[in-house]
Amino acid sequence: MQDKIPVISKEKQKLLYRIKRIRGQFAAVERALTAGDECADILMLLAAIRGGVNGLMAEILEDHIRLHMMNPEQQMDSPEELGEDLIGLVRAYLK
Repeated sequence: MQDKIPVISKEKQKLLYRIKRIRGQFAAVERALTAGDECADILMLLAAIRGGVNGLMAEILEDHIRLHMMNPEQQMDSPEELGEDLIGLVRAYLK
């Protein structure tokens, strides 16, 4: 039996690359803490992680809106309901 290699879309590959980059940034923070680096340097590394996570979240949120909220195959909600759903997503995930 031959193992199947899953096909990953280009978009998903981009997201996985972002996650690997964020993982590397966390490793850099760990190394900096272990080495006793300056607080300002560690804060800069943490800010980079926050930016990376925010970017990843924005990409996935955009995909969710496009695939699930604006999908023509799904029953169309009223513009008001669609707007409220979008506001709920933004409030829940971008605090």
